[in-house]
Amino acid sequence: MAESPRLVLATRNPGKLRELRELLRGQVPGLDVDTQVIDAAAAGAPDVPETGLTFAENSLLKARAVAAATGLVAVADDSGLAVDVLGGAPGIFSARWAGAHGDDAANLQLLLDQLSDIAPPHRAAAFVCAASVVSAGFEAVEEGRLAGVLLTEPRGGGGFGYDPILQPEGMDRSCAELSPEEKNRISHRGQAFRALLPHLVKALS
Repeated sequence: MAESPRLVLATRNPGKLRELRELLRGQVPGLDVDTQVIDAAAAGAPDVPETGLTFAENSLLKARAVAAATGLVAVADDSGLAVDVLGGAPGIFSARWAGAHGDDAANLQLLLDQLSDIAPPHRAAAFVCAASVVSAGFEAVEEGRLAGVLLTEPRGGGGFGYDPILQPEGMDRSCAELSPEEKNRISHRGQAFRALLPHLVKALS
């Protein structure tokens, strides 16, 4: 018989759910991550509008709403690309930079067009992620950052979003040219969730 859920991740992305389960595996005594850590769809949690002005605000908005709706410990994240020469944009608008939410190809092409006359020394950018956990009387937020430089054209067939044009510092490949294992070791999301782990353990203990 499956155990009752104890933690809900405010996403409907199965890849993010797998990542969280692996992060928590063996970390909390008595927690069956395969049955007790679920996503928003399984919990019947609502979609939460991202009306915050920062990644941290949006992450907390989602975690608070899902925790209130389900009564479970809730985890959420918000992430995007921050380009130095654009003053940190696209930032929280990364997923809808070209207008339609989630149109990766259009977002990427618009950004490349906007930076077409920017020389390599001025193409610094970073992927940023804020991850949060919320439970009754407890909140915590942690951030991860993957710095690099923006290429002038996409490279690689892996990843998603802006991965094909961000080359991490100290590497000669784009994020889309890295293996999933390589990317997870250095990614902004991986950093944020690893930093959040002690808070998750506390909330679930």
